[in-house]
Formats: sequence, structure tokens, C-alpha cells
Amino acid sequence: MHHQGFLCATCGIQYPASETPPAHCDICEDERQFVPVEGQQWITPGRLAAGHSNTFRYLAEGLLAITTTPRFAIGQRAFLLRTPHGNLLWDCLSLLDEATRDILDGLGGVDAIVLSHPHYFSTMAAWGETFDCPVYVHAADRAWVTLPSERLHFWEGEQIVPLPGLEVHCLGGHFPGASVLHWPARRLLLSGDTLLVTPDRMASFMWSYPNNVPLDATCVAAMGERLARLEFDSLYSAFAGREILLDADRVVAESVQRHCRALTP
Repeated sequence: MHHQGFLCATCGIQYPASETPPAHCDICEDERQFVPVEGQQWITPGRLAAGHSNTFRYLAEGLLAITTTPRFAIGQRAFLLRTPHGNLLWDCLSLLDEATRDILDGLGGVDAIVLSHPHYFSTMAAWGETFDCPVYVHAADRAWVTLPSERLHFWEGEQIVPLPGLEVHCLGGHFPGASVLHWPARRLLLSGDTLLVTPDRMASFMWSYPNNVPLDATCVAAMGERLARLEFDSLYSAFAGREILLDADRVVAESVQRHCRALTP
């Protein structure tokens, strides 16, 4: 069963079922991530569930954040978008326990799952199988998939509409397939860390966040052009409290200019 594969304790991604932990984590050995000084650590889904639970927080109309406590691996939050055309899960968490499944079933289940980029792939195959729904991953990031599943759908190009009224835009940068989700009816953007909200409530654009390697100005300017076509008042990035709740599209445009100024001689 897919649910039994070891999880990387640093990034949370699941590997195929095996008697012993994998020798390496491809995600962590990439320069965008890191292997801890003490070496790669592994945990089983059962051990994770024994010591952790998921919490649900209402953020805005139709928008719930789901977070694992205490913090595990990268510590990102997933989002449930409840729309007239079904429920969409944006990004994933490693922990998928019975309580989470029952709560989401009670909210109407999950009709589609979309991943912003490989750092949040976690146990996406198990989520897709549990809720019997498609899991959308940009084809440019296909090489980072550790656990094959018939639920995975690899999309190409700049845009996909996973459910009516929801648009996913591939911006690249952090990863070739790094994407954002736009909900025009709610005027909100979910960014993962394709762009990450900073402590001064602007946005940063990094090739590696933990290692502080910025994206080059040309790349960020191109991302800014794509984002300028979208209208959104609020922006929710991957971590609790990292959000912009007013004039977010204007703030993002200013953030693009700030980033490019800082990197241009």
C-alpha cells in the first residue's frame, strides 16, 4: 500500500514501500533544499500520525488552511477551497490520518488536488487515492515524483482550470513548474512559495529559500508580467501568517520592482 512508504523527515516526501529507509532523498540533495548536518532522517506514516495531528483554520469565505502540529518537515500549510463546483486542495501535507479524512469527507470531500511545486508533494499519491480524485502536477516537475500513481495528472503549458472558476498559472522560477492558484471570484491568490510573503508583508522570489539564493532579475520580471494580468486583493503563501490581505496585486508588483532593483547593478 502506498501509505506505508517511508517519509523524509526533512522535506516530508514519501518514497515507495520498502523494508528499510531509502539511502537518499532526491529532494533534499538538490541545492534548493538541504540534508541536515546530522544526516538524512526517516519516519513512517504510522509514527507521524502517532505524534501529530492536523488543525483546520478558517481564513476567508470558502478558504480553510490545514496545518500539521507540532510542525513536521518544511511546515507548509495546505488549503481547502470550497467552491460551487466542488472542493480543491492546494498543496499537500505528509500527515493524512483518519481524523483529517473524516473532516474533509464531512466538508464534501476533495474533487481535485493541485501541487504548487515538488517541495510540497509529500504524500500526494495517498491523498489522491483516499479521495479518489485527480492530482495535478506540472509536467516540468515530473522528474521529482517519487511515488507513481494513476491519480497523477501531468499538465503542460501556462495555465490549467482544475475546477470551474479556479485557474492555476505556471510561473516557473523556484522550480520549472512552480505555480500559483487564482480564484477570481474571491479575488485571492495562493502562492505556495512560488512567491513567498516576507515579514514586511511584501513578496520574495527565491531559487532556494532555505539557502537564500535569489532568482535572477530577468526571471522575476517575467513572473511579474504574468502576475500583472491577475487581479487579487489577498495573497496567502505557504506558511501561517505569511499573507497579504489588502491590495495584494499592487504589493506584488512593487515587490517585483524591489527584487529587480536589488539585483540590477
